[in-house]
Amino acid sequence: MHPNEELLNTFYKSFKDHNPKEMTACYGKNITFADPAFGHIKGDRVRAMWHMLIERGGDDLTIKYEDIQADDYTGSAKWVATYYFGPNRRKVVNHVVGTFYFQNGKILQHTDHFNLWKWSRQALGVKGLLLGWSDYMKLKIQQESSKKLSLYLQKMRTFEHTQL
Repeated sequence: MHPNEELLNTFYKSFKDHNPKEMTACYGKNITFADPAFGHIKGDRVRAMWHMLIERGGDDLTIKYEDIQADDYTGSAKWVATYYFGPNRRKVVNHVVGTFYFQNGKILQHTDHFNLWKWSRQALGVKGLLLGWSDYMKLKIQQESSKKLSLYLQKMRTFEHTQL
């Protein structure tokens, strides 16, 4: 098995095991990430995103992954996340294809591809069904995700300072 395939296996096994610290250790320092819900984010925001998603998913979050492929520079994997979203706890089953670029034995770039309309219909109900296909709704979802991530980061940093 190629070392970058092993790296992706570690990444997804850690995700499945709800271990964001081990998961994000697979990333390079200057990681960049993109997906339809968060847009483009970098560095600590990427690492915090996984911590937040795993924390919010709790015991209901299940991850399945397959078709991990990698060479010296690029890789990909298919994965499915099942969880409950928002205050109405709507069940979401999100089918994702992750693509990766590697450098020095770490993930340098990570992009997750999924159908935002399918996701929004499950997560947001009627509003997602009617508007989930639109650029307007995509922007709203990204703005809300960014806001939640910023609040989570602020909470993490406050917690770190109180632990000193």
